[in-house]
Amino acid sequence: MLQHKKIKIGKKAVEAILFNLSAKNLIVLKGRKGYVMCGYLNLKAAEKFKDAAVKITGVSTIAEALKARVYSATREARRLGIYKGQLIKETLAILA
Repeated sequence: MLQHKKIKIGKKAVEAILFNLSAKNLIVLKGRKGYVMCGYLNLKAAEKFKDAAVKITGVSTIAEALKARVYSATREARRLGIYKGQLIKETLAILA
């Protein structure tokens, strides 16, 4: 199963993508400046590529991802003003 939709964040939008993989879902919320990823993806790899990336955990749906908080973030994401514990909707406003 694949879900793909645009989500409005103020006047901007982000892409929300969900892939159903075996027992879990892989979720990515992608903006123009960076992205939010679920625990399936590797934050160290994102750091290596100097991406503005944010990791969330404990989510299974796009709706849950939008209600989550930042678990961790790359140096580039922190440079944009993103911090641990921040609401993902606030984070997406920065990354959009």
